[in-house]
This record gives sequence, structure tokens and C-alpha cells, in this order.
Amino acid sequence: MDAEKIVMFPGVEASPDPTPTEEERLILASQAGDIQAFNQLVERYQFQVYNLCRRMLGDPELAADATQETFLNAFEHIGRFRGGTLKTWLLRIAANACYDLMRHRKRRPATSLDEIVDDEDDPKDFAGGGELPEQFALRRELGQLLVRALNELPPEQRMVVVLSDIQGLSYDEIADVTRTELGTVKSRLSRARAKLRDYLDRHRELLPRDYRY
Repeated sequence: MDAEKIVMFPGVEASPDPTPTEEERLILASQAGDIQAFNQLVERYQFQVYNLCRRMLGDPELAADATQETFLNAFEHIGRFRGGTLKTWLLRIAANACYDLMRHRKRRPATSLDEIVDDEDDPKDFAGGGELPEQFALRRELGQLLVRALNELPPEQRMVVVLSDIQGLSYDEIADVTRTELGTVKSRLSRARAKLRDYLDRHRELLPRDYRY
């Protein structure tokens, strides 16, 4: 990931995770036009925003562009933020940016599997914590197949899977991001997971041996 394309206002050190009171202060300062305060919010949430865009669009350059557009849009409209969760507000802007790009290009997300699975900025993609090379290779192979399966989903279903199973958002948070009813979120997620299971079952021979059933 090209950090220069993501961090909108370079020159500010990444701050530790702010407490709610500190985040509120940063939001108020940003609403007053403080670029440095807003850049601290960018540092806090840029990976989550980029991760969503990357999984939705499948192309690192497009994802970087969508992430940049998200934070430019957020800074321009930060004055309209009236409480709630900043994370879901930013992810909602990112989701809309992804949908706009997908409608504009009228194509499925690119499936550059090596780039997606080997994202050097994603700590989950590195072997660590005593993981053996064989285990890492198996996980990478499974990850490639899951990317293919994910890209087969309609955008609305892919969105809820990414938000739930990759980003770890709650149903309520996903409903907030997608501006849909809670029942709709649960229904889309259920259908998406069923399609993913069906895809993996139909391509069982591509699964690493240890994951076949």
C-alpha cells in the first residue's frame, strides 16, 4: 500500500489509540479546520478504510484512490458529523466511494491474488508467532481461494462479509455503515456465507489438503 497516497497530510506522527475523550477533541478540532488533528484521525482509521476498499475493489491502486477520496470527503464534510461512531461514519463514506467506482467501471473487482494475499501492509499476511513456513504456505493458498470466492459475491453481499468476517463489525455497526435494516444485514450475510460455502465445496480440489472435508 502506498502510504503517501493514503496519509492525506504528512508530517504528523502517528498517535496512540485515542480515548473517546481525545477522539472527540480531535473531531472538534478537525471541524474547526485543524489539519493536524484530522491527520491523527487518518492515522487511526486509514488501515480499516483501505482494507475495506481493497477487499471490495480488488485492485490496490483503485483501493488507494478510494481511500484517499474517502478522507478528502470526510475532511470536507467533518462539520456534518454530529456524534455516533466515527469509524462507521468513515466506513460508510468508503463504502459509497467503492460503489461509485464499481458503477463507473461496470466491472467485477480485479483478482490480482498475489497482490491481495501478499499485501505487505497487512500484518495478518506474514508468518509470525512461531508459524511454520508450511503453515504459512497453506494459509496463503487458502487465502487465494477465499479471495476468488469473495469476488464471486454481489457487491452488497461482499460488503457485509468484509465488514463482519474480516473487519469484525457487529450487526448494528454494519447496518449503520450500509444504511440498511438489521434484518437485511443478517439476510445478506447468511446468503453470502452460504454462497461462499457452496463455492468452496464446488472447488474442493483447489483447497489445501489439510482443509478438505
